[in-house]
Amino acid sequence: MTASTATDGAGRLAFRTAGEADVPALVALVESAYRGEASRAGWTTEADLLGGRRTDEEAVRELLGQEGSLLLAAERGGELVACCHLARRGDGPEGAAAWFGMFAVRPGLQGGGLGRAVLAEAERRARAAWGAREMRMQVISARADLIAWYERRGYARTGRRLPFPYGDERFGVPRRPDLDFEVLVRSLA
Repeated sequence: MTASTATDGAGRLAFRTAGEADVPALVALVESAYRGEASRAGWTTEADLLGGRRTDEEAVRELLGQEGSLLLAAERGGELVACCHLARRGDGPEGAAAWFGMFAVRPGLQGGGLGRAVLAEAERRARAAWGAREMRMQVISARADLIAWYERRGYARTGRRLPFPYGDERFGVPRRPDLDFEVLVRSLA
């Protein structure tokens, strides 16, 4: 896909498809947004729910190599400030569907509209590239603030729950025994 631009509350954003050279920066961004003390500068931290890593270079490279997979990089002034992953995964009841994940915004920039701009661009690209008629995602159900943020952007709770992969440290080290995922969906038609 081609590069595109948008603006958020702080200025112009450039969007492009990420590639192999971006892997170390993508991993660092995702880790900073979700894990460790640095993540507490933003509101998306999972540090109280999960320890360990959120992702690693091997996992990001795997996403880059998958058919129907896209890593979107958002830059301001040539600097990576946000990213997300999109995947086409078959058809849903409303037609072609895309899954949204690995969404990260640099912690010090959260709360200024950057996340909204990235989500809007991801939805636009899913429609344009794959004809997606709906976007789906899974969010840790204990993240009520994050689920509410998505609901304000038109996502609906499906009531569908998926188990958290306890024992698989690729997804983090749980700090509590009650974690699972809730599936959210939004029509793109």
